[in-house]
Amino acid sequence: MKNILLILSIIFTSTAWSQDVPFDKSAFGDKKDELKEAKKQLKEGDAHFEMGTVHYKDAIPFYEKTQTFNPNNSGLNYKLGVCYMSSIYKYKALPFLERSLELNAAAAPPDLYYHLGTAYHLDNQFDNAITAYSKYQRVVQHDPYELEEIRLKMKQCDNAKKLIKEPVRVFVDNLGNSLNTEYNEYGASISADESVIVFTARRPNSTGGKIDKNLNENFEDIYISYKNENGEWSEAKNVGEPVNTSNHDANSGISADGQKFIIYLGKKNGGDLFESTLTGDIWSKPESFGKHINTDYHESSAAYSPDGRSLYFVSDRPGGLGQHDIYVAQLDEKGKWGEVKSLGNVINTKYEEEAVFMHPDGKTLYFSSKGHSSMGGYDIFKSVYDASTKTWSEPQNLGYPVNTSDDDIFFVISASGKHGYYTSMNSDTKGLRDLYMITFLGEEKPMMLNTEDVLLASVAAPTKEIVIAPTIEVKDAQLTILKGTISDFLTDEKLEAEIEIVDNEANMVIATFKSNSKTGKYLVSLPAGKNYGIAVKKEGYLFHSENFDIPKTAAFQEVEKNVRLKKLSVGNKIVLRNIFFDLNKATLRPESTIELNRLIKLMTDVPSLRIELGGHTDSQGSDSYNMTLSEQRAKAVVDYLVKNGIASDRLESKGYGETKLFNECENGVKCSPEQHQQNRRTEFTVLNFEN
Repeated sequence: MKNILLILSIIFTSTAWSQDVPFDKSAFGDKKDELKEAKKQLKEGDAHFEMGTVHYKDAIPFYEKTQTFNPNNSGLNYKLGVCYMSSIYKYKALPFLERSLELNAAAAPPDLYYHLGTAYHLDNQFDNAITAYSKYQRVVQHDPYELEEIRLKMKQCDNAKKLIKEPVRVFVDNLGNSLNTEYNEYGASISADESVIVFTARRPNSTGGKIDKNLNENFEDIYISYKNENGEWSEAKNVGEPVNTSNHDANSGISADGQKFIIYLGKKNGGDLFESTLTGDIWSKPESFGKHINTDYHESSAAYSPDGRSLYFVSDRPGGLGQHDIYVAQLDEKGKWGEVKSLGNVINTKYEEEAVFMHPDGKTLYFSSKGHSSMGGYDIFKSVYDASTKTWSEPQNLGYPVNTSDDDIFFVISASGKHGYYTSMNSDTKGLRDLYMITFLGEEKPMMLNTEDVLLASVAAPTKEIVIAPTIEVKDAQLTILKGTISDFLTDEKLEAEIEIVDNEANMVIATFKSNSKTGKYLVSLPAGKNYGIAVKKEGYLFHSENFDIPKTAAFQEVEKNVRLKKLSVGNKIVLRNIFFDLNKATLRPESTIELNRLIKLMTDVPSLRIELGGHTDSQGSDSYNMTLSEQRAKAVVDYLVKNGIASDRLESKGYGETKLFNECENGVKCSPEQHQQNRRTEFTVLNFEN
């Protein structure tokens, strides 16, 4: 409908609007050269204008030149305003549209009110926007599609008025010269600990050196930056080949540990999602996510779950509620992406959803939508998954000024929930689009210039504005980030090892990761509310195990744990931290199974291996009681191994009672439960081994 109206408006530009200051001798008098040049520029502009919306941006420089000769032509002001509305310079449109209406309201084309309403909407003049939308609504009342769109826009204006009355307390900071340039930067993703940021940029000398003719910009490439010890971002570097190619290569997501990219590659009929993995400091050639995720339709943004076993992504495949919906896929037993399911009508609307991001807590989903309670265009929302009911909460608008009347998209948030990252076109942008960091301040506090929040926000750039107003409290995320390095016990050589995460209560492996082969670095996200077993394994080494009990009420924390693996050699010993017994008994608990089976596999893989299983207690209770209990527990482990196929002559059991304490918690010494727990353990010692 708008296109029809636009064509009609073009036709009567020279007739109905002839009463405006025209482009003829009556207005220019004897300024023949100016008239000739003005007509020439206008003709060039009209040639692009009449080719349709995609070419409006090309008409702008010609119309701007024409405007210098005659700023008071209603038709020219209208066309220039419409062109700006279809460009990245939408904020420039309003005065031209207003001027067009002022010059000749009686002959204004109906779609002028649509564009004027949109311009007011973007300028936060919501009542004026609703008035203009209402006038346009009367024109399109018999067009269901147009009518629904205009009703949505008026609803968005109402939403915006409410949200602006209660702004979110935030700092918004440009991420600075190390990331932003005079060119476009957008679509950032971060690792869970905010140590790595990846984004898309259109900079000169892109891989392949191509120019996007539609936008007259460089092709897209992916860039990466690392945060140093001072909290500063390093100068962003092009990731290079094979990730970046001669075509458009855009960042779509990154894993929590920063070891995997999700890459969007455009194609004629849509786009597909690919994955690249970091080995040492080399990124692998991107591989397709497969036929279940990639289709003949458009698959755009995506995000991993923290365990890496689920992929949330956006697609416009048939069967959705709107043009683009959010879906989730699961890894099957063979490590292939299999079954795909829609997230349903709580998340998806009949409008568009985009830019999905799963928080490292594994339950909080962030995404952009034109539906729900949007202020205009795409707004950023969050929804929380309830595992007990298998339902998503009603999406919550993140509020103003995080969201605005324009499109707000490509939002990610740190594991702590303190910082969000997004793309914007603010007054301090260095290019057309820049990367920004949002610091969420939470509930109002007494004004103190040297608070932690102020310091955090000022890392990126000096604070431009502090917004102080009542808002919803920003609570700390309930998860633990476990990170560190894995290395050889003797040489400190950094190792690539497998990290296995176990849900001890469910007695099952829930995730596996690898440390970086060059740096030995690893990072895992552990949502609160579980008891976790963690095992680090590498061929030729004794495995290392840890136990983390993270209550549901636990707030966000980062725990650094550097693991030094001992080689498989005589005399070396490890603590089996995920073997559990009933209280004051030698009965193995079911959650010990995975650790015990891990030990069985090691014994099976290395037939020459002979070991001692040593039982240890704390100092509570009598010495004799503790010695007997430790002997019984060590024997229980041996019995389990024998029952499961390990020859008894390869195993010895020995109880040590409280004779080899890890700490000073001897008889009579007051210690905490945690200190006593350190001494209750089962140890594995290599007695014999042949290479």
